Amino acid sequence: MRQKNSIRLAQLGPFEQLRAGRLGRRLTQLMIGLVFYGVSMGMMIRGSLGLAPWDALHIGLTHYFPVSFAWVFITVSFAVLLLWVPLREIPGVGTIANAITIGIATDLTMRVLDTPDHFLARLGLTVGGVALCGLGSALYIGVQLGRGPRDGLMTGLQRVTGLSLRLVRTALEVSVLLVGLMLGGVGLFGIGTVLFALLIGPLTQAMLPWAMIEVETDPRHAAGVPTC
Repeated sequence: MRQKNSIRLAQLGPFEQLRAGRLGRRLTQLMIGLVFYGVSMGMMIRGSLGLAPWDALHIGLTHYFPVSFAWVFITVSFAVLLLWVPLREIPGVGTIANAITIGIATDLTMRVLDTPDHFLARLGLTVGGVALCGLGSALYIGVQLGRGPRDGLMTGLQRVTGLSLRLVRTALEVSVLLVGLMLGGVGLFGIGTVLFALLIGPLTQAMLPWAMIEVETDPRHAAGVPTC
């Protein structure tokens, strides 16, 4: 019997992902995970105590373009997907759903929530956002329907360069964060940025065994989950 802490993700093409079984359950969990992820981003933005690197970039871009957060998120997502071409990464259903759903969910959350006046309420939104992001990440990764655009860029660069995944992720997210701070100001960096950097990997890793859905595939197409 497979141990719960022995997590294996199948390396499948887009059509293999759809034929791997339990599709109804996997699609439902995918959408729940992506909505949770978007809500978590909206909570951190309204918490106003620091953002995750990519969100700092998205918010920074909204200062220069008269469009909603959702449009910025979706545009950046598809721009990142163009970078997959030379890396020979293959998108899946989850990749496209990620590019669209998260931005819309974030936008709707920001319309419902305002930034609280009290620090403890803002801290609650920030900490809750990080925790919910970990859950949303585990849910959407666990359905095995393709990486998100930004995750695929990270794993593609790691595969092409041969560098460690931790190093590639750190370099990529630091670069994105610096661009975001230049566009949107240093106020986008704060305790939320630090909490996200320290906790999102461990939270996702801890929740992933519970969120994983086994799929029908050749054992040769399995790979360990990257620990970032």
